[in-house]
Amino acid sequence: MGAPSLAPKHRAQAKPSAQLILLAAGVGALLTATALALPRPQSQTTASPPVFKVQTEVVNVYAVVKDKKGRLVPDLTRNDFELTEDGTPQQIRYFARDTSAPLTLCIMIDTSPSQGRVLSTEQRQAEAFLQQVMQPKDLASVLHFDVQVELLQDFTASLPMLSRAVDETVINGGGLGPMPGTFPHTGGATHLYDAVWLASNDLMKNEVGRKVMILLTDGQDQGSSETLNGALQAAMNTDSMVYSVDIVDRGFYGFSGYNGDSVLQKLSGETGGTVIRVTRRKNAAEAFNEIANELRSQYWLGYTPTNQARDGTYRRIQVRVRTGNYKVQARQGYYAPGK
Repeated sequence: MGAPSLAPKHRAQAKPSAQLILLAAGVGALLTATALALPRPQSQTTASPPVFKVQTEVVNVYAVVKDKKGRLVPDLTRNDFELTEDGTPQQIRYFARDTSAPLTLCIMIDTSPSQGRVLSTEQRQAEAFLQQVMQPKDLASVLHFDVQVELLQDFTASLPMLSRAVDETVINGGGLGPMPGTFPHTGGATHLYDAVWLASNDLMKNEVGRKVMILLTDGQDQGSSETLNGALQAAMNTDSMVYSVDIVDRGFYGFSGYNGDSVLQKLSGETGGTVIRVTRRKNAAEAFNEIANELRSQYWLGYTPTNQARDGTYRRIQVRVRTGNYKVQARQGYYAPGK
């Protein structure tokens, strides 16, 4: 049986138990898939990556550079970088300090029972983050995930609409709740992998520029029909970076098994994002501020790979600064197009 339709002419690409329920914030009406790609205002002053057709083999890499004390390094040039693919040096054809290039953000909020005592903190700081980082040319969306994955606010530049969507999240039934009987779902209360897979394929796929998922979760998945590797590959295929705000209520898990840290490290580390753990020493506000600073201090490096084979294989990317003791945070690889 095929996956249920989001709209008569737009079929979901997820497995039957992993559908993205599209809700208009405050109304509960299903949105059509065509509403997911809003036009973005044009800027004549921002140095942004060009839009390439699918057939053009250009790989975009966004990099953050820090010194040995963890301070951002914003003033490097193209010649300071070297980039390899599967160990072979690549020519960096495109370069920019991408501090003001448009952002396409997806705020993804875990509303499973394990987040019951931290959700209000996540809500406040997510709204403050949007206020801090959003510029007029940026777009953002809001979804939540527990036993379902629901889009509460489609891409918009409206801060009031985004804040309202964040406020609507509640534990296990966020926003207006799942529409009864619309989609089947499996057991388990935290469909994290499904959320990343669906956000990649139903939201980010047709967007351009810097695409960033902000995960507010403890990283524990239960019940997804997608796998961790499947979710990761979906994010890579849409050039999406995953930033994780790791907020764990250790008391909720007690002595039971918890493996969320390694999950978030894989999702974020391999896509060019990072995991920021919220602890007593680092609160949620500091975590979001760190993400905002990184997003406004990125370098953009574009190259045409020397290996032009359309074989669908995974290609390992390594970016480094030629001189100095610097740490580079960038995507670790990508999947080549298939035939």
